[in-house]
Amino acid sequence: MSDHLAKAQEFEKKAEKKIKSWSLFGSRYDDAAELYAKSANHFKLAKSWDRAGSLYVILSDCHLKIISMKLPLLVLMLQTVTRKLQTKDIEATTSANQCKLKVAQFSAQQEQYQKAIEIYEKIARQSLNINLLKYGVRGHLLNAGLCQLCRGDVVAITNALERYENLDLTFSRTREYKFLADLATTIEEEDVTKFTHVVREFDSITRLDPWKTTLLWRVKEALKAKELEEDDLT
Repeated sequence: MSDHLAKAQEFEKKAEKKIKSWSLFGSRYDDAAELYAKSANHFKLAKSWDRAGSLYVILSDCHLKIISMKLPLLVLMLQTVTRKLQTKDIEATTSANQCKLKVAQFSAQQEQYQKAIEIYEKIARQSLNINLLKYGVRGHLLNAGLCQLCRGDVVAITNALERYENLDLTFSRTREYKFLADLATTIEEEDVTKFTHVVREFDSITRLDPWKTTLLWRVKEALKAKELEEDDLT
């Protein structure tokens, strides 16, 4: 564990040094993002969850800077793919969805959760009608659900889970559904400890990527803030 902690600190220092360096076309952010990701992963392996979470937030900021530089190209790609949709089959739909999913991911990182939710839910509905794309439905619904959690509205989260059950009758039997339902319960109960346990349990079987970890970190921080606020009132 101490070895992981040392490596985590080493990668973090390298990332900070890379951020301060000068480079063309913003490549320093790409390099720093890779180093921050390695550092965060080693902090997780060292069971230093808070440090890992804070680094994923920094990692998210790096990605946002990268995105701001590449967004015009992304928009052009999306427009190009959209035009191809008029003449191509499932292959074009898949390509378009990949661009849309990037837009949804970036929107969530910028806290535009409703926009991200609408994209994920729409793609999930479309994918249900295409056999080759059905396998990805539960992943889209999980992402939409995480965005719902970030909004902090317990009623909206509950309603969303009911919609997802009706949309895909198999979803309620998946680990993704149970994960979202358990998280919703911890939010309703305002239980930070239980929230952390649910996240760790899921991550121990299905590794959470940096994007999901960042959103969950935001939810946890909101729960902590609410907990502190209530303590102050009492």
